[in-house]
Amino acid sequence: MEKVRFGILGCGFIGRVHITQILEQKDAEVVAVYDPFVKLAETEAERTGAKVIATPEELVAMPEVDAVIVASPNKTHADLSILALNAGKHVICEKPLSLSGAKAREIVAAAEKAGTVTMVPHQMRWAGSSQKVKELTAKGELGEIYYGKASWIRQCGIPGWGSWFTRFEESGGGPLIDIGVHMLDLSLYLMGSPKPVSVFGSTYAKFGPRKMGTGSWGTPEWDGVYDVEDLASALIKMDNGATLLLEVSWAANAAPEVCKPMVNLFGTEGGAEVIPGGKDLRLTGMKFGQSFTCDANCPDVSLRIEMIRHFIDCVKEGKQTIAPVFSGMVNNIVLDAIYESARTGKSVDISWD
Repeated sequence: MEKVRFGILGCGFIGRVHITQILEQKDAEVVAVYDPFVKLAETEAERTGAKVIATPEELVAMPEVDAVIVASPNKTHADLSILALNAGKHVICEKPLSLSGAKAREIVAAAEKAGTVTMVPHQMRWAGSSQKVKELTAKGELGEIYYGKASWIRQCGIPGWGSWFTRFEESGGGPLIDIGVHMLDLSLYLMGSPKPVSVFGSTYAKFGPRKMGTGSWGTPEWDGVYDVEDLASALIKMDNGATLLLEVSWAANAAPEVCKPMVNLFGTEGGAEVIPGGKDLRLTGMKFGQSFTCDANCPDVSLRIEMIRHFIDCVKEGKQTIAPVFSGMVNNIVLDAIYESARTGKSVDISWD
């Protein structure tokens, strides 16, 4: 395969980001685009030379399409991914993989049947800091990672108030499923992908219902609906005894210094403080009866370029990715458990049968 030929389902912001990255690759091209808002598709067709396709069904049936990128609103991810997989295509499905663990399981089943490359583009996995931690943990430098803390707090960051972003039926939730899924995914990845077995979580909607805490992302619909949380927290227990504390918000009365994504890992032989998505990594440990802290030297890379490059290589070489569809399913199942725990006020056990 000289070139991987992509079809794009969804030409909104994130779809355009994917297209831009593909255009930078010599061994990839965009050959087909679809969006229910035809003008968006036509604009991207002009930019890429791709064909505008009338329906998702027509696009996935095209023999000249090797891989499909699902870059549509959250509620459509599962159906479009399964549609593409059933057509035998390689698939990139934007996060969250689905609105529920049950639907995510269906995507995994379709991917296993198709036998193609299927990836969830959690770009933070490709950061220099993330890959450095994976290198250190593979060598046992941090020992047993028994505790993690992940946080992404925003002061005023509610996206598109009243639009599909803030309607549970269409988005699946608020900051937990939007930015929290990134932090959950990266934490589990860096902790060695332990299996979550129980969750205790809480969610709050203190600003959104009052039309406060809005950000610059998305287009507000002030006569729309806000029925999701604006802050969530959870304590997640793993099958190996490790625990993860997760905290995320779109809106909160928080000091600026805490308003940044952060993952802290606590190991028996060392610790790591990771600022997701970049090269910043601080390592801690003890030696000769003294504690120490140092900054690691990590490469500064373009995350999404590294990610699309990785996917293209996996397709051409017939290997699976470092962000497989199964990991997206795990994320969805944990998110379901957090929302259920928040609803009932009780801890929720997770079944993997």
